[in-house]
Amino acid sequence: MTTAIRGTVADPARSYIRGLMRVPLLDPEEELELASRWRRLRDEAALHRLTTAYMRLVVGAASRFRSYGLPIDDLVQEGTIGLMEAASRFEPERGVRFSTYATWWVRAAIQDHVLRNWSIVRTGTTAAHKTLFFNLRRLRARIDGDATRPLSVEARQSIARRLNVTLRDVEQMEGRLSGGDRSLNAPVGEEAEIDWQDLLVDDRPTPEEAVMRDHDGALRARWLKLALDELNPRERLIVGERCLADEGPTLEALGLRLGVSKERVRQLEAQALGKLRRAVRKAAEEADAGR
Repeated sequence: MTTAIRGTVADPARSYIRGLMRVPLLDPEEELELASRWRRLRDEAALHRLTTAYMRLVVGAASRFRSYGLPIDDLVQEGTIGLMEAASRFEPERGVRFSTYATWWVRAAIQDHVLRNWSIVRTGTTAAHKTLFFNLRRLRARIDGDATRPLSVEARQSIARRLNVTLRDVEQMEGRLSGGDRSLNAPVGEEAEIDWQDLLVDDRPTPEEAVMRDHDGALRARWLKLALDELNPRERLIVGERCLADEGPTLEALGLRLGVSKERVRQLEAQALGKLRRAVRKAAEEADAGR
């Protein structure tokens, strides 16, 4: 019964692909006519014949990406989307064969699908990473030949030069490709009684620490407000501009604003900060005494 179910799932996909490979190719004149009819008249019958004739391009491109572990029918489906995109953008008057133009779009669509689905972690987020993802294995086999051991420093440097990427990019992608996704619910070992998720460290504060942090922050803010009330208006202005602003003015600029020298501003700032320290210390001591 299980075999029959598997056959009903797999056989239609294989039969569909075999059927695509039997569709005859178009000669240049017929291809030009169909592409022109689709572009000028939006003739869907012409579009169907044009794309069906070159579905073998999709199948061929998809077969080259089977090593990434994704279902071949999914790859064919994504390549078909790329083929349709190529048909919508193709300009037959430029004198380029549709197969030549469509190949890029088909490959790009399949590559994007592989990058999105090879791992639950997004891979190939930059042009350098995308280049490495699709070329690192090939270059590794050519340079080193042993995929079971890490690349040597010389091999990584050689790959970085060939692909025009940094050594760090090569090291990061080598680590990503060295192993697939792992379930956090999987046991650590064959006889282990704990899962991988049991070893994850939570760096967030505990509820008690969060409450104490919020309480201490509110307390310090109240002490600072009381201390600022001890300053006169000019001292509060200097402290606010020089210590509490993101980008405070210079001593000279603030001196021009207040009509005093920059040395006097420095003295007033030191005096105000001294008042603040004493006021905060007094508030803390009173709080301790009241506990």
